[in-house]
Amino acid sequence: MEHFDASLSTYFKALLGPRDTRVKGWFLLDNYIPTFICSVIYLLIVWLGPKYMRNKQPFSCRGILVVYNLGLTLLSLYMFCESEREHPYQSACAARTDPWIQQQLPGNRLVTGVWEGKYNFFCQGTRTAGESDMKIIRVLWWYYFSKLIEFMDTFFFILRKNNHQITVLHVYHHASMLNIWWFVMNWVPCGHSYFGATLNSFIHVLMYSYYGLSSVPSMRPYLWWKKYITQGQLLQFVLTIIQTSCGVIWPCTFPLGWLYFQIGYMISLIALFTNFYIQTYNKKGASRRKDHLKDHQNGSVAAVNGHTNSFSPLENNVKPRKLRKD
Repeated sequence: MEHFDASLSTYFKALLGPRDTRVKGWFLLDNYIPTFICSVIYLLIVWLGPKYMRNKQPFSCRGILVVYNLGLTLLSLYMFCESEREHPYQSACAARTDPWIQQQLPGNRLVTGVWEGKYNFFCQGTRTAGESDMKIIRVLWWYYFSKLIEFMDTFFFILRKNNHQITVLHVYHHASMLNIWWFVMNWVPCGHSYFGATLNSFIHVLMYSYYGLSSVPSMRPYLWWKKYITQGQLLQFVLTIIQTSCGVIWPCTFPLGWLYFQIGYMISLIALFTNFYIQTYNKKGASRRKDHLKDHQNGSVAAVNGHTNSFSPLENNVKPRKLRKD
C-alpha cells in the first residue's frame, strides 16, 4: 500500500506540481487512498443498498434526520461567517507542532478570512495574504470534510426507501465533490478557491435547514421555498463561473489549469441542475394544469402524484410498500 501511495504521489507531482506544504500532516490529506476508498464504498452502498432494502420496511429516521440536518446547517453557517474574536488558547496551541491540533483552532471562517486578507475578487493567489490564507485553509479543510459527511444524504434515502431521489445528478455531485476537494486542499487550498465554497456554504445553510424542517411532518405545509433553493444553486454556479473567468482574464499567481477545470465542472452542474429544475418544477406545473383542466372536463377527482425527477432512478425495481406515517 505504501508503494502504491508513493507511486500515486509521484504521478500527482508530475501532473500537478508540488503539493502545498501547509496542509502536510492534516487528517485525510497526506495520501489520496482514504478519500478514494470512501468514494468506492459510497458507490457500492448506492448500488447495493436499494437491493438490500427491497423487501424490507423503510426506516423513519425522523429524529436523527432533524439532528443531522441541524448539524450540517450549523457547520455550513460556521464555515460561512464568524466573529473576529481570537480564541484564548490560540497562541498556546499555535506553538505546538501537531498540524492536526493547529487546524482545529476556532476563529477561522470564510467571510472573516477573505475580509481580513483583503482578497481580490478578480484573482487571488495562494500565498499572498499571510495568516488570512491559513484561516481560509483551515475552514476549507472543514468544507472538504463536510463532503464526506454529506454521503449520509444518500444513505438516508436508501434507509427510507426514497430511491427516486438517488439520481445521476445526486450521485455525481456527492461522489465528485469529495475527490475534487482532496486535490484542491493539497494544491490550491486558499486564494481563488474560496469563492465557490463560500457561496455553497451559504446555500447549504438554506438547504439543510429546509431538510431539517421537512423532517417534522407538522412543518411541511409551511415550507414553500424548495424551488428557490434550486434557483439559488443555479445562481451559485453562474456566479462561480463569472468569478473564475475573471481569474482567467486578469490572471495572477493562481494556477490557470485549476480555473479551467472549475469552469468545466460548473458547466456540468448547470446542465444537470437545469435539467432537474425543468423536470421537477416546469413539468410538474404543466401536469397540474392539465389535471385541473381534465377535472373540469369530466367532473371527476384526479389523483396527482406531484413528483418528478431529473433522471431515472438508479434503482427502479422497488416493490410497493405500506405508507409510512411521517
